[in-house]
Amino acid sequence: MEYRSFGNTGKEVSVLGFGAMRLPHEEKGKNYRLLLEKSIELMEEAVAGGINYIDTAYPYCHGESEKAVGRFLEGKKEKIYISSKSPLWMIKKEGDFRAFLEESLGKLGIDTIDFYHMHSLNEMLYKEKVVRFDLLGKAQKAKDEGLISHISFSFHDKPEMLKEMADLGVFDSVLCQYNFLDRTNQEAISYAKSKGLGIAVMGPLAGGRIFDTVSVYNIERDRLARLALGFVVSNKDVDIAISGMEDIILLKKNLEALEGFQALGKDEKGLLDRIFSDKKTGQMIPCNNCGYCVPCPEDVAIPEIFKIYNYYKMTDLLGNSRFQYRKISEVLEKNTGEACIRCGECEEKCPQKIGIMDKLEDIEKTFKV
Repeated sequence: MEYRSFGNTGKEVSVLGFGAMRLPHEEKGKNYRLLLEKSIELMEEAVAGGINYIDTAYPYCHGESEKAVGRFLEGKKEKIYISSKSPLWMIKKEGDFRAFLEESLGKLGIDTIDFYHMHSLNEMLYKEKVVRFDLLGKAQKAKDEGLISHISFSFHDKPEMLKEMADLGVFDSVLCQYNFLDRTNQEAISYAKSKGLGIAVMGPLAGGRIFDTVSVYNIERDRLARLALGFVVSNKDVDIAISGMEDIILLKKNLEALEGFQALGKDEKGLLDRIFSDKKTGQMIPCNNCGYCVPCPEDVAIPEIFKIYNYYKMTDLLGNSRFQYRKISEVLEKNTGEACIRCGECEEKCPQKIGIMDKLEDIEKTFKV
């Protein structure tokens, strides 16, 4: 495992980080159950493979992720850096920031969170939450008290906003999206790195969206995953690529992909550039399967629907895609876009700012028999 200096924090972090957003679980309809023992086993394997950075958040896994990470940390002697996040959208009054921080510390069972993020920061949340409630001041106070080691932010907005946050001189690291299908933040990442911030990347495999290109380009899934991870870590401005690994198989494949990693060659870069420039790729919905849009009040299976639609856009296989779409209610015990009542809850929570309601309507028309 390669380790890199995490900006100016003085920390050496594994180039592959463990994302605890998609821990093993069982889900049927609205019933969710995190599989604790399997989750702990998965994190044990990750650390054994050299990973020393675990990224979680207050709302991950229906609020169970931090608890699972806490159980995993019990009795651990080796240094594992823990990243968690303050749910900005849930802060309604004075005292909420501190309350969420203390609750996270309790779930994690630790005295200090190494990297505590302003979660899903964008211009609106910065003005309405961070500035309004002086959250940077509150975070600094918590840091002075030893509850936080580093003040960080996870980011979902225009690159210019990322630069503005880097210029504040308050943040030690940023977690932002970057992969070979979405290079929007590439220049801003370089700028933030020049300001001394540690750079962690989310979605190096685009939430699995890269695999919708497999059949079109006749490339093996494992090879494409290796190239996608390689694309991210070949960028020397990137310190950590955080992957949400939900099972041992995916974890081992990611570890193998970065074992003895060599920078991508000209032909490999060329292949990724061709996929990136493909007209069909540009028609895909930029959904990373983060799950922020669910649960839906009408139990619409939004991420699954978008995945089926992206498969259709890449393959033109209307019949098979339509079949998968119509099987959602039977297989997942959830609803198709037909059940959408356009309440708008999903769009308010979507970090990608996808026009979900209109997309669901269009998809329903596309797949309607």
